[in-house]
Amino acid sequence: MSEPEATSESEAQPPSPIAEPAPEPVPVPPAVASGTGTPVVLLHAFPLDGRMWAPQVEALAGSYQVIVPDLRGFGAARDQAVEEAGMDLLADDVARLLDDRGLDRVILGGLSMGGYVALAFIRRHPDRLGGLLLLDTKAGADTEQARADRLAMAERVLAEGTGFLPEVMLPRVLGKTSLEERPELVERVTALVREQDPRAVAGAQRGMAARPDSTDVLAGVAVPTLVVTGEEDTVTAPEVGRELAAAIPDARFLLVERAGHLSSLERPEVVNEALLDFLAPIWV
Repeated sequence: MSEPEATSESEAQPPSPIAEPAPEPVPVPPAVASGTGTPVVLLHAFPLDGRMWAPQVEALAGSYQVIVPDLRGFGAARDQAVEEAGMDLLADDVARLLDDRGLDRVILGGLSMGGYVALAFIRRHPDRLGGLLLLDTKAGADTEQARADRLAMAERVLAEGTGFLPEVMLPRVLGKTSLEERPELVERVTALVREQDPRAVAGAQRGMAARPDSTDVLAGVAVPTLVVTGEEDTVTAPEVGRELAAAIPDARFLLVERAGHLSSLERPEVVNEALLDFLAPIWV
């Protein structure tokens, strides 16, 4: 009787399935934390990064844990830039940051774009909010013209870089008083704007252009809220701030004289005093 024909190992074993590539990890925003105590998270404006909150970090870190992230593509998050940085995406990034730091609830603050992200956070993660700070921001969506302008800037910055941005943005983000009397602040904001990655600027503009109206979430805000607006803010005028505060139950409103859209940078002593007074009775 003839011997059975030998079978190679490759013939005897079924082929191994092709391994699927591991999914890309969802990034946690890089953040700088200072101090201890009740956590306060501050979200920066467009087109800046977390360094804009330096005066507030200095004032608050003696009594609070102040956490300042850089949103996708900006500052230390340069490698996290995406084509469209939607406000919901950025709000979920903030939630992951809280998870990463073991924080269940925080006092959340945002200025301008940071405020849009805070409003998205209210809609998506309301149980994680212990207090709310809304500076120079609004709940409404963009007009058609504003959307078109944002998308045009996104294309231009990708083609030309950020060199033109200060000329366009400074008259919008700084008040008349700052532009005329605070050359060191103008220089500082100019430098921050120019340092940003064009991809971050474009992605944020697309995300802000696509953001929905958040007016519907305001009546349901059930935490202490402070709304701050610069007297010379031409982007979100004082009446916009007052309307925002009026729509939130028991919200407080502060008008910052001789300040524009970046009120926390333009009059830090006034804003810091208001923040310390507002935060004192809140424990998270």
